[in-house]
Amino acid sequence: MSNNKIDTKKVATKKVATKKVATKKVATKKVATKKDGTKIKLTLVKSLSGRLKAHQACAKGLGIKKIHRSIEVNNTPENMGMINKINYLLKIEKNNGT
Repeated sequence: MSNNKIDTKKVATKKVATKKVATKKVATKKVATKKDGTKIKLTLVKSLSGRLKAHQACAKGLGIKKIHRSIEVNNTPENMGMINKINYLLKIEKNNGT
């Protein structure tokens, strides 16, 4: 038997230069929020451990860290959405611009 060697050729691959395309930032409208200066006082009365991750994230977004600590947040639709989601964990008091 004869030994037949098969020639294998290495194929050189070309690297294609990619162009970076400048993207324009599109102007977006800002949603009008209440600027009347009202604040809401929140107190965490139940623990966050064992709660849904989304509820823990809402508490973190509001700035609530420990049980029986009070914070004041602005009365905006974004904050009200988070407050409504975790209202069973909070004691809510409304303040007038102080």
